Amino acid sequence: MTDYKEMIDVAVEKLFTAVSERGIRDDKSVALIKDAYALAEEAHRPQRRKSGLPYILHPLAVSLIVVDEMRQRDAAIICAALLHDVVEDTDHTVEEIRERFGDDVAFLVNAVTKPNKQQVDNFQHILGSVNKDIRVLILKLSDRLHNMRTLDSMKPQKQWKIASETQFFFAPLAGRLGLYKVKSELENLAFKFLNPKEYDFLVLQLEKDRERTREAVEAFMKEAADLVSSVFDGAIHWDIRYRKPFSIWREMQERKCDFYHVPFKHYIRAVFNQDEVEMITGHEFDEQDIVLKIYSILGNKFREQTGSFVNYITQPKANGYRSVHFKLLNPYGDIEEFHISSDNMREQSYFGCIVEGKEQWMKRLTSVLHELSENPEMLMPGIHDSLFNEDVTVFTPQGATVTLPKGATALDFAYEIHSRLGHHAKFARINGRLASVRTKLRRGDCIEINADESVNPKADWLDDVVTYKAKKAIGNYLRRLPVQKYKLCPCCKPLPGSEIIGFADAQGQVTVHRRNCPEAIRIASENGQTIVAVEDFNPEPGMLYPISIKIIGVDRPYLLRDIIDSIVKDNHLSMYSLTSEMDDEIVVCSIKYSVHSADELNRAVDRIMNIPGVEEVRQE
Repeated sequence: MTDYKEMIDVAVEKLFTAVSERGIRDDKSVALIKDAYALAEEAHRPQRRKSGLPYILHPLAVSLIVVDEMRQRDAAIICAALLHDVVEDTDHTVEEIRERFGDDVAFLVNAVTKPNKQQVDNFQHILGSVNKDIRVLILKLSDRLHNMRTLDSMKPQKQWKIASETQFFFAPLAGRLGLYKVKSELENLAFKFLNPKEYDFLVLQLEKDRERTREAVEAFMKEAADLVSSVFDGAIHWDIRYRKPFSIWREMQERKCDFYHVPFKHYIRAVFNQDEVEMITGHEFDEQDIVLKIYSILGNKFREQTGSFVNYITQPKANGYRSVHFKLLNPYGDIEEFHISSDNMREQSYFGCIVEGKEQWMKRLTSVLHELSENPEMLMPGIHDSLFNEDVTVFTPQGATVTLPKGATALDFAYEIHSRLGHHAKFARINGRLASVRTKLRRGDCIEINADESVNPKADWLDDVVTYKAKKAIGNYLRRLPVQKYKLCPCCKPLPGSEIIGFADAQGQVTVHRRNCPEAIRIASENGQTIVAVEDFNPEPGMLYPISIKIIGVDRPYLLRDIIDSIVKDNHLSMYSLTSEMDDEIVVCSIKYSVHSADELNRAVDRIMNIPGVEEVRQE
């Protein structure tokens, strides 16, 4: 029979040893933590986890993660970790915890207690409880991390549900907090349960690839290390880092390739301690100076892949990651990737919000999180758009940095600056060159947006933005536009003011046709009882209808100019497509633009027909 008491005793000893090592030794704090454990042990004593283990082992494990892996020195969050399931799973209340442990512990416990079984409500509760206190997120991530590590005991359906939540919400959240190690582990654990066969396949292939490349990579790393040691005398520490299955799988999806065509499944890492370097060399160095010196030494010896140098030190990622990356040709004819950083930089990338200061990270998160928590309809898509941590850093013409998700366009940039700039964005200049506002941005681009009050958001803009901020602003604008009451026949493309007829379907939805539409005539002959009068299909100031006209005429100088003037001069309508072909002096033009009504179209047609040389004008 398993000795559960011994397991619990070992877990308790590990926790309080870690508490002591973290520097929490004052009697008041230790007594509070012991009291929290006593209540948790009493409350959970009858309970077992799905694995059959005593439930108390879970809050003990979460508390250890909070202290050891999340590096927390605050007694309140440790107490909350021990008590985080007491209110949700037992008869104890938040008020009881408040009376016994104070407001701080009660707030944290309440923040991570699920309000109901609807996950969208739980996400909203978590985000709404942040309240400029990042400990809520640290506590929730610690709980989720242990749940994922012990997910094997759950039923497959439950595993898939929890893994989906983790991949969608918790892993990106960890990334936005700069907790790279937590993010990476959550991603891979989620992937293991969501796609077990692919996970197992990639684990096997990565191990084979490691064995195949080990000798050559280790030899090249040793050669590089020996070369750098001639200057830094062994103060640089080298290792080979292998990418995780989920990282490989994600790149396979992005590149649309198989495992064998994913490049750089590993990289060579060089890490240093600035004080150690200065002590060994006897010289003072800035961290970036050391990094660039290592790069220079290696670049002078080995051929660098053109354009591979990326400086994340001067331009850190949004999650705080700092390092220098570059790729070199090794003596065996292969390209190897190098990452050079200090141990401080590495710590920041692993433990961003913990080692850099919580206020800085909350400033990055608070506005987005509050917007999400206050708008339930946009919560689920907004979470992904706002938290997913692949990003690009771009610049305004004044040199200010703007961080956007990977795949963002100049439109996203415009909305990030101000919603008004986004609403009226006409074109962009990217690195000085004219570009569409729909152009995807690359790291380091300098973007200038030209605005025009006559330009307003279009429905298809939603397909060209990725940020929550841009989607929300465009969506709000579009919702304020007049609502189209009818469906329009895609064949005859009726316009307000034209001769029209309507047909009602079984649900009462009316589709409008032009009276001479062949499809309308067919429907009338087969289902005449569905015919309805349409009397309020009128022009609206904000409603435009796309049309296409075909013009045939005899070529002459300035003919095309006169045609264009006749369309845009009086009504200030913009064309979005124009094609012109000439055969033996006969010109055929097709023009696509939008009008408010049939009268507007007819006036343009009349003007075009009066242009010398034009023989025929018709709507396509």
